[in-house]
Amino acid sequence: MAKSAHKNQLAPGISRLSRSKVFSKRAAYKVAKESKPVATEAPVQGEHKSYVKNDLVVALTAKRNVMSQALEVRKAKATHKAQRAPKLRQSITPGTVLIMLAGRFRGQRVVFLKQLASGLLLITGPFKLNGIPLRRVNQAYVIATSTKVDLSSYKVDAKFNDEYFKHEQVAKLTGTEEEFFGKEAQKKAHPAHKIADQKTADKDVVAAVAKVPYLASYLASSFTLSKGQAPHTLQF
Repeated sequence: MAKSAHKNQLAPGISRLSRSKVFSKRAAYKVAKESKPVATEAPVQGEHKSYVKNDLVVALTAKRNVMSQALEVRKAKATHKAQRAPKLRQSITPGTVLIMLAGRFRGQRVVFLKQLASGLLLITGPFKLNGIPLRRVNQAYVIATSTKVDLSSYKVDAKFNDEYFKHEQVAKLTGTEEEFFGKEAQKKAHPAHKIADQKTADKDVVAAVAKVPYLASYLASSFTLSKGQAPHTLQF
């Protein structure tokens, strides 16, 4: 608290004037302050000297571990965990009808065939019924229904693995007019061997679906919710 005369005190230790008023009455702002020279000392290598705040250049150019630690980027800790395929849900078995929740065919019903080594699910429409080809999907994006197709005598070909679904390397476009409007701009046809594989894989599945009344139309229809229906209350 600023010092004040006894006449300016309301009570011992309580001033009648504010701090800024006392400062104005004393005219202390008119007295020029003498700046004292600050001695700066350059840091000596190997010694722990205290830096002077005013000497910014010395502080930034000094070679100290304290300065370098702030610029170091912490490296991510290496993990040695092996990547394992996720466990298949108990509600998903070969022949289970699934509802797709994401992707190009969301809302469509498909038939589950097997789980691949990567943990993804191998599914088919079949293509003849709803236009969905052999695909890989994550089990987190499907709903398993209680409807099943009898695939007890069906055996999935071993060639349908993760390598089978890898995209072929295509040369990048250079942006020329010929690439967009010329003869090379024609749409690339689907490989003939994959079309034949699709027919072979769906042959037994379509035959099993035909044995159950109305199952073909059930797979061809898409899943929708009516007004007032809550997904968590439905029995799939």
